Amino acid sequence: MLSELEKRLKELANPEKAKLLQGYFKTGKGEYGEGDIFLGLVMGENRMLAREFRDMSLEDIADLLKQDVHEKRMIGVLILVDKFNRARKKGDSEVMKKVYDFYLKNARRVNNWDLVDLSAPHIVSGYLLDKKDRTVLYELVKSDNLWERRISILGTFSFIRVEDFDDCLKISEMLLKDGHDLIHKAVGWMLREVGKKDVGVLEKFLKKHYHEMPRTMLRYSIEKFDENVRKRYLKGEV
Repeated sequence: MLSELEKRLKELANPEKAKLLQGYFKTGKGEYGEGDIFLGLVMGENRMLAREFRDMSLEDIADLLKQDVHEKRMIGVLILVDKFNRARKKGDSEVMKKVYDFYLKNARRVNNWDLVDLSAPHIVSGYLLDKKDRTVLYELVKSDNLWERRISILGTFSFIRVEDFDDCLKISEMLLKDGHDLIHKAVGWMLREVGKKDVGVLEKFLKKHYHEMPRTMLRYSIEKFDENVRKRYLKGEV
């Protein structure tokens, strides 16, 4: 199955698009995506291949995640999401746990923001949604690995959708001093989602923390506010 996927990837490779993606995903020396290699597939093509190879084994997906080629890891991640979502629809808790455990074991190879954002809200957040023990999120948030920290906050997405905000707010507080812009964006995004469900909860959090929030985090979290209110927050006048 892997050899057939390699063949399909070669057929769809686009060197010109690959150059653009190499820049967009910051693959230069010292940047967050250093060493990432792109073939130039667009997202629709990645999704098409994930559907085509949806029955790939976890062993083969593990091989994909070890690769430096971004599209290979992307397809592996998309297949995992598909496996998890299909199992959830069937109520197959055994497969859901197997995919969840596999994902966390390989979390450091889910190593770009798009890979995290397409998977953690489904696999991590989806699995923990009805679980009382969410300790794993508080272990991930303390990780020295950027991607595991991003997984920790994106792992609260499903909770927010059912107005269960506590873990998102606690993890957001823990990440206020994080030094990476990709964490600031992710936290701001989740806080904005909280505001969509209950603006009062978001405003309470902001009034307590907005003076210490990184600028990007604050901007993302208040994106849906009235323009005049946004300006007051940004000027520190709330």
